[in-house]
Amino acid sequence: MENSGLKKRVLTEIEKLISKSCSKHKMSPKFQKLHVAILKKYYNAADVSIDYHRKRVIMDIVMDDSCYDPKKVNSSLPILRANLLFKNLKEFLSSSLDKDNVSIAFYARLIRAYENRNVTLTVV
Repeated sequence: MENSGLKKRVLTEIEKLISKSCSKHKMSPKFQKLHVAILKKYYNAADVSIDYHRKRVIMDIVMDDSCYDPKKVNSSLPILRANLLFKNLKEFLSSSLDKDNVSIAFYARLIRAYENRNVTLTVV
């Protein structure tokens, strides 16, 4: 993802998807999953719960990935329980977007999954 034009396009599309998901008064389960996915990615959280009515996000943030072993049950991961408040959900989610290549690829997959269209992102 060397091309900055492609990065800008993916970031623009994910911003549009966030705007679309936040425009409804009652969140659909599909958009709730989108919000959780974005926050899990940004905060490296194991569990995220969003209280839309109280404007609160409660999550368990993994503090040290080096303790994680996928071959065994991880019962002693260093976790920080966070309780964050937000005024505007759209702004909060938009501020939780990273601009590195791994995140851009993650957002491109989200766009494809949530927009249900087979648009190929091409380098211009």
